Amino acid sequence: MSVSIHHTVVRVFLVFAMLTALTGCQPSKPEPRQTVVIPDGEIDPSIWGKAYPEEYELWKKTADPISKRTSKYKTGMDGGLITVDKLSEFPYMALLFNGWGFGAEYNEPRGHANMIRDQLEIDSSRLKAGGVCLTCKTPYAPKLQKELGLDYYKKPFKEILDKIPEKDRTLGVACIDCHSNKDMTLKISRGFTLTKALQDMGTNPDSLTRQEMRSTVCAQCHVTYAINKDAEGKSTGVYFPWQNSKWGAITIEDIIKRLRSDETVKEWKQTVTGFKMAFIRHPEFEFWTNNSVHFKAGASCADCHMPYTKAGVYKVSDHRVMSPVQNEMRACHQCHAQSPDWLKERVFSIQDRTVSMMLRSGYATATVAKLFEATHKARDAGKVIDEELYKKAKDFYEEAFYRTLFVGAENSIGFHNPTEGLRVLGDAIAFATKSEGFLRQLLAKAGVDVPIKVDLEIMKYVDERGEKKLKFNPSLEFKDPMGLQDRF
Repeated sequence: MSVSIHHTVVRVFLVFAMLTALTGCQPSKPEPRQTVVIPDGEIDPSIWGKAYPEEYELWKKTADPISKRTSKYKTGMDGGLITVDKLSEFPYMALLFNGWGFGAEYNEPRGHANMIRDQLEIDSSRLKAGGVCLTCKTPYAPKLQKELGLDYYKKPFKEILDKIPEKDRTLGVACIDCHSNKDMTLKISRGFTLTKALQDMGTNPDSLTRQEMRSTVCAQCHVTYAINKDAEGKSTGVYFPWQNSKWGAITIEDIIKRLRSDETVKEWKQTVTGFKMAFIRHPEFEFWTNNSVHFKAGASCADCHMPYTKAGVYKVSDHRVMSPVQNEMRACHQCHAQSPDWLKERVFSIQDRTVSMMLRSGYATATVAKLFEATHKARDAGKVIDEELYKKAKDFYEEAFYRTLFVGAENSIGFHNPTEGLRVLGDAIAFATKSEGFLRQLLAKAGVDVPIKVDLEIMKYVDERGEKKLKFNPSLEFKDPMGLQDRF
């Protein structure tokens, strides 16, 4: 009897011990979010971080240098320094952009935390547009634009920057740029640019779904924009050139049509040709939303660049905002079952094809630019120039230039929309080839002997940048395995 009681006691003890152990293995319950009232207009991210500490800590990591490469053509950052100089990596850009800031310095950007810091370190000629250059870079931009009106655009960059509280002068994108302080819903903070652009193409911002907003908030900055100039060259406004487009179909053709028809946005003079030109900057939203596979499948920018992650006991959107390649393709695994290495190779193969076409179009367009230079010299020397052929050549050249610029300025190197990228670059090559034909015919009629291979004097344009070229890391130089530079 005593043995039986002993066994019973032992069993009860063991069951109790097991239950205690199992209970101890259970994950702790998430602590309730701290109730924090975020005042209207509050810009300081640390205040928002009191209510959302996990997201805040991830957001702070956008300041960290990235050690992993983002692609075969865009390496990670070393020690926080900008190491990829696009003008040395793709030298045709040094020729085509010669004449203004992008021809002196054109580097791959770092994380969001460095948006203004990178601006302050670049060539001063890149800041000549004035305060308008802060539109995408600081959470104070909407407030400054509302308070200063025209002066916000035209006053010197540093003068407008100094109107920001000193502690926040290098603050990049912040919580208030994307979220409502009331309930954290996504919102458009740049009404004077993005809201107007959406309305211009017939889209009601208030009708966008939450999933669409997870891309639209990114479109406040990851787009191209045009800066209006007055007769004195002062900036008077900024807009997105979407007026001829529709949601899901912002085409390069429509963008070019708008830019070429608006003389006020021709901001600079191209040295080689002497033409006044507009410019295209980081058109990620336009390129990706134009009927790409991922866009048609209903994905958003946040799905790929801000995938859900574990932060302590919470599942949160990753506010580090990085390329999936930097994050071991974790975002891709939401839909794709293949290994990270397999997925990376798919990315790299798309980029290989894009770069191959980009080099062809870039050097073909640069060749035409040099032929225009020869044409102008011939005219100055008294040669008779066929103006009809000249006009046709200029028309086709600008079409080629803007298409080549569009893909080169877009930061995915073709991956966001592979078929569209190859289409645009193929058209760029066709336009450049046609323009070259007109110019060769024109020069032959003028009695000018044009060599089969035009000397682009590429290194002259690369070296003209002086100290700016020293930021380039020679170990990252594109080796041009197909010998495309030698073919043009």
